Amino acid sequence: MDQKDFSGDSPYSIMFGPDVCGTSTKRVHVIFTYKGKNLLIKKTIPCETDQLTHIYTLIVRPDNTYEVRIDGDKKESGKLEDDWDFLLPKEIKDPSKSKPKDWVDDAKIDDPNDKKPADWDKIPAKIADPEAEKPDDWDDEADGEWEAPMIDNPEHKGEWKAKKIANPDYKGPWEHPMIANPDYVDDKNLYLHTDIGSVGFEIWQVKAGSIFDNIIVSDDVHEAEKFVKDTFGSKARETEKSMFEESEKKERESQEAARKKEEEARKAKEADEEDEDDDDDDKQKDEL
Repeated sequence: MDQKDFSGDSPYSIMFGPDVCGTSTKRVHVIFTYKGKNLLIKKTIPCETDQLTHIYTLIVRPDNTYEVRIDGDKKESGKLEDDWDFLLPKEIKDPSKSKPKDWVDDAKIDDPNDKKPADWDKIPAKIADPEAEKPDDWDDEADGEWEAPMIDNPEHKGEWKAKKIANPDYKGPWEHPMIANPDYVDDKNLYLHTDIGSVGFEIWQVKAGSIFDNIIVSDDVHEAEKFVKDTFGSKARETEKSMFEESEKKERESQEAARKKEEEARKAKEADEEDEDDDDDDKQKDEL
């Protein structure tokens, strides 16, 4: 591999890790390369978004199952075939079958015995506002004959529709018959990657400060778990959290001190300006 040409477009076997982009994307990426295609996991796995250190673990097993952990806790798991589009579907809709033309899939129909009342359409949709009053300055000769504005008629029932009843001919939703996919080919080695020769990071960020460290690729889960414990166990996490909270506290105190200092400076300036105004007033009085 030519490291000078390494970029986000470089071919890879597995892409794994957190992705935080704006307010919409906050997920763990698990992407496998299979037969020249990069396949993204179908499930959404939320990632951590605070400023503390977190450990991301991907386990791919020879039985074609996987597990994603964050800080040692399982966040997602399942079968590779189910959660990625490695293979074609095992079943497809039978192309020789289609919904019969006489299939009835309307669960409800209009009641044929329900009739519209004879006086239904006699009630108008709009009526003159009974509370409206002719303005005192209305001039019939200049303005024409005054008419009250029209409003929706609360008695109007709208368009008449027959009541619905259960359809006696209803057959339920039609389901397309499925058949075995003749193009389906099983692969017992979905998990297998034999050409991994390096680990790389291609990062795009707008805020500096992200640190990546202690990477392990292993064929032994227990070895990886021990490595995590040795490099960043519970004591280290507690220490980091305590140090971070103390740092945040000092930052808040520093900002509050700076705010108070600015406030005091502003008040002192206003007091000096008031004193200058008083001196000017006294000077004007002496001159008078």
